Amino acid sequence: MNILTTPKLTVFHCLNSFKETPSLFDGCRVKTVRMACSSMTKDIHLLKAFEAGADAVLVLVCASKGCRYAEGSIRAKKRVDYVKTILDDIGMDGRRLNIFNTIAKDSRAIKNIIQDTIKGLKTLGPNPALNHFN
Repeated sequence: MNILTTPKLTVFHCLNSFKETPSLFDGCRVKTVRMACSSMTKDIHLLKAFEAGADAVLVLVCASKGCRYAEGSIRAKKRVDYVKTILDDIGMDGRRLNIFNTIAKDSRAIKNIIQDTIKGLKTLGPNPALNHFN
């Protein structure tokens, strides 16, 4: 098992699903990517986050019935599911990428998501792609 010292997360999020608060990121380094709608989450951007060194990527979206743009979170989920299969196929483990329905005001739930992701990385270890790109 690889030892992960300070995990690096990339968080893609809809304007309505997440409010950036530094205290949410205790125990990790985070890059956030803010979008007008989670439907803007593209396959290539998720993969590029891993190429750039993210140990895990989170996509925070509105509730499926609560999206202002009708189906943004549904589209994002389809893309995340597709990229998870790619990660599994290339040996990176699709568990490194997850999507969650969140509410910007519920910082406790979001902090739990981040902390659970960090705990999961203790098992998964650091991003295995870094060995290939460095």
